[in-house]
Amino acid sequence: MARRVHQPLENQEFEFILGMTDGPVLAYFCGTWPKAVKACKEMDEVVGEAAEAYAGRLTAVKVDITRCPGPVQRYGVTGAPTVVLIKGGEAAATEAGPMDGPALKEFLDSNL
Repeated sequence: MARRVHQPLENQEFEFILGMTDGPVLAYFCGTWPKAVKACKEMDEVVGEAAEAYAGRLTAVKVDITRCPGPVQRYGVTGAPTVVLIKGGEAAATEAGPMDGPALKEFLDSNL
């Protein structure tokens, strides 16, 4: 995953990143259980590319559902992978399930 994607290890670190970011945040929620691993690994590259392409327009954060249950509950995430576009601390748009590059670009362009 690109270096532009933050990876908080706990709820407080996620909240810190959110608080330090002026613009929108693309939160990519991933899981480590067998059914989620493959789809999430495939999305790692897609999210990394989006972080590079939208540098300066958003902050990308990869959130491990197990390590950061607070944001999972706060944004109503029920599965992995899920992307949530956060503006002003609130979810502006959510998409569950695996996405390819063009689908993520369309999601971002429609909601930024």
